[in-house]
Amino acid sequence: MSAEAPVLRLGVAGLGMAGSGILAAVARHPGFVVGGAATREPSRRAAFTAQYGVPCFSSVEELCQSDAVDVVYIATPTEFHAEHVLAAVAGGKHVIVEKPMATRLEDAHRMVEAVAAAGVTLVVGHSHSFEPPIQAMRGLIAGGRLGELGMIHSWYFNDWLYRPRTAQELDTAQGGGVTFRQGAHQFDIIRYLGGGMVRSVRAMTGRWDPSRPTEGAHVVYLEFENGVPATAVYSGYDHFWTAELTFSLGEWGEPLQLRWAASRRRLAEARAQGVPESALKRGQGFESAENPLSRPTPHHPFFGLTLVSLTGGDIRQSPDGLWLYTDGGKEEVVIPKERTGRDRLLQELYDAVVHGVPPTHDAAWGRATLEVSLAVLQSARERREVFLRYQTPVPG
Repeated sequence: MSAEAPVLRLGVAGLGMAGSGILAAVARHPGFVVGGAATREPSRRAAFTAQYGVPCFSSVEELCQSDAVDVVYIATPTEFHAEHVLAAVAGGKHVIVEKPMATRLEDAHRMVEAVAAAGVTLVVGHSHSFEPPIQAMRGLIAGGRLGELGMIHSWYFNDWLYRPRTAQELDTAQGGGVTFRQGAHQFDIIRYLGGGMVRSVRAMTGRWDPSRPTEGAHVVYLEFENGVPATAVYSGYDHFWTAELTFSLGEWGEPLQLRWAASRRRLAEARAQGVPESALKRGQGFESAENPLSRPTPHHPFFGLTLVSLTGGDIRQSPDGLWLYTDGGKEEVVIPKERTGRDRLLQELYDAVVHGVPPTHDAAWGRATLEVSLAVLQSARERREVFLRYQTPVPG
């Protein structure tokens, strides 16, 4: 990047795990600097200002009106996303909003319209469709080397429901549960690999623990407009882990020592000792060494097992890239690890703002992924196929 290239000042709204996790990527990107933040917690405000030498406000609205930032990264709880995106747009800021972009299609419509009217850029993410192996899979599909796309499968079993959670994360109405929170990754990956245009979904969800009263599992059948089928299977109940099938590598590429039901036991032990779950959750945000997004890992992220079948072969991840299974045998494609999905997220926003390149993960794209999540919940309630209206294709 030349010395004359613009530098965008990024403000972070919310200093939990996601908001804190973007800071390392900002430090790596020559086109961004940290311009400010917002959090309700005084100790985090003081620590952030001491570390970065920039203002840290007590409200998102103050950050959105600040002249110190050009872009606002919305990493607040999901139920506040629409309100905070609209505040950032009203302040003339470009926006990155964490997935899912909202909990209702009506709010997503408002965000799409507001961004277009203001002439600013909005990118939805981080989702795992930004990760290098998923983007490389998409390149192979689009390039045609392995023929026509036949089907897509994304399966993930882990401990999501028994990690430290806020009350909102366990309330579906506020965007909680695996279908909202993790489906935003899973359905985004499937849409990205399949070209974006999902025609319909048929699904069932599982709520199997009254102490965690939200969706902890789902099984989804998706059909694209061109007839390509896909499945999305997820369980966060901390029994079987898909990592047993993916080289014992975790969601961020970290090596795992698999201990089944360990998160269930850890949570039960904390309760028995009178430690509130909110205290465990706080330990994952700013000032914490426990945030996995702030640590380098030796491998690419594994969001469960993603398997793509084409007429000329199958594709899945290897520890260092992709494995291709073709008529000629098994071939590994090594993918460089220098750039993470969060690096690519920032680059997509930068290219849109500075170079005028339309982003893939724009407001309409985020709305389309949200529509899939909502359709899954509706299909499970009504036990029927649900057809979609607001899908959007992968550019190019």
